Amino acid sequence: MELLHTCNKSRNLVLMSFFKNILFRKLLESKMKDVPADQRDMIMGMIEKNPDFFENVAKEIQEEIAKGKDQMAATMEVMQKHQEKLKELTGK
Repeated sequence: MELLHTCNKSRNLVLMSFFKNILFRKLLESKMKDVPADQRDMIMGMIEKNPDFFENVAKEIQEEIAKGKDQMAATMEVMQKHQEKLKELTGK
């Protein structure tokens, strides 16, 4: 019985992760609708391969916004801070 409960719990976690990824992808696609498809795919691939890094970047951006910076300034500052890692991820 416990094995069945564990299997159901694991299945639920996989399903939640799957739907979370779909929703996240749709959100990003809507935000990047003006970005060329090849660049959008590259960005999505980087995010999917490095979710922890990009989650940290998003948190840092939110912290800068909370300090009073506008979204663009906060994003630019955090991206410059992580410029080397971003170059590494893009292969440039």
